[in-house]
Amino acid sequence: MNRPLIVTHDEDLLDDLLRIAAAAGVELDVAHAAVHARPFWTRAPMVVVGDDAADAVARMAPPPRDRVLLVTKREDDAATWRRCVAIGAQGVVELPAAERRLVDEFADAVEPVTRAGLTICVVGGRGGAGASVLAAALAVSGSRRRLRTLLVDADPLGGGIDTLLGQEAAEGARWSDLVAREGRISCTALHAALPSIDELAVLAFHRGSAEAIPAEAMRSVLQAGQRGFDLVVVDLPRHLNPAAAEALTRATSTLLVVTADVRGVLSSGQVLTCLQQHTGDVRAVVREGVLDEEVVCESLGIPRAGILSDQPRLALALNRGDPPPLGSRTPLARLCATFLGNLLTPQFVSSFEGGKR
Repeated sequence: MNRPLIVTHDEDLLDDLLRIAAAAGVELDVAHAAVHARPFWTRAPMVVVGDDAADAVARMAPPPRDRVLLVTKREDDAATWRRCVAIGAQGVVELPAAERRLVDEFADAVEPVTRAGLTICVVGGRGGAGASVLAAALAVSGSRRRLRTLLVDADPLGGGIDTLLGQEAAEGARWSDLVAREGRISCTALHAALPSIDELAVLAFHRGSAEAIPAEAMRSVLQAGQRGFDLVVVDLPRHLNPAAAEALTRATSTLLVVTADVRGVLSSGQVLTCLQQHTGDVRAVVREGVLDEEVVCESLGIPRAGILSDQPRLALALNRGDPPPLGSRTPLARLCATFLGNLLTPQFVSSFEGGKR
C-alpha cells in the first residue's frame, strides 16, 4: 500500500512529523530533497511539505494533485502562504497547534473507503424492558444481512452485551483497553482488536467492576465505527451519562423500548425527555401489554418503530448462552427485519441527514 509522503530536510520537523504519524498508526515515505519526491508525488495518498523544502518543490513544478499540505513551525509568516500557493497545497498546518488535525489527515489518507456507519441507539423505557436483547438481535440481524456491524455496550451495569451472544469468554479488546487511548482510533485496528462473529464485532466490558466510559472514548469509538462499519448498534443505560449523551448525538435513530402498561409509559416518558435533549429521531418499540400500542405512542408523542410480542423460550435460550433466537417466524426476527429494511432505504437516510443540518 502506498504511504503518505513527507518532503523536508529539517530533522527537528521530521521528528515531529514521524511522531504525529505514529499517533495515527501510519508509516511514511520521506524525501529529504525535492528531487527525491518526484517518483512518489502522484501515487502517495497524501503529501506533506515542510516549509524548508517548499521553494525547492515549487521549482520542481510538480503536477497538481489533491491532499497536499504545507507544514510550518513559524507563526503568522506571510511568506508561508506564498509557498502554499506555489506548491499547489490545499492548506497550511502550523505546529504544534494543529497536531490533532494532522493526525486525522494522516489517518484519513490511509484508511479504506468510508462505509455507511448508520448508528442505532437502543434504550429501555424501564428496567427489564428488553432493550439489550433488542440491541443484540438488531446487531445479529444486521450481520446476517452481510452488513459489517459493530455492537457497543454502553451500559457499565448492564451485565454485559457479550453475554447475550454467548461471547463473554471470547478473546479480544474490551472497553478498559480503549478508554486510556486519546484521539482518533483507526477503524481497521478497532475491527481487528474486537471479538467478532463473522460480520459482527462486539465491544463490551470486562467482567467485574466496570468503570464509566469517558465521553471522549465513546466519541473515538463511534467515529471509527461510522467510518469502518455499515451498522453500529449501541446499547444505552437508562440513566444517561456523558458517554451515552455522546452516542445519542451521533445516532441515526434511537429506539425506546416501552412496555405497554401505565408505569411503563410513565417511566418511558421521563426517559424520553432526557433522550430528546441530545437527539431528534426517537421511535418506540412497544412490548405488548394491557395498553393498545397506538395509545402508547400517542401518549409519548413519538412514532412507532414496531411491536414486540412475547417470544416463547427466549429467556431459556439466553440463559443457555445462546444468541437471541431469530428464526424467520419469531417476533424478534420480524421486528428486526422490518426496522432494518426501513433503515436501509434512501428516504430514511436522507431524512436523518436533513435533520442533522
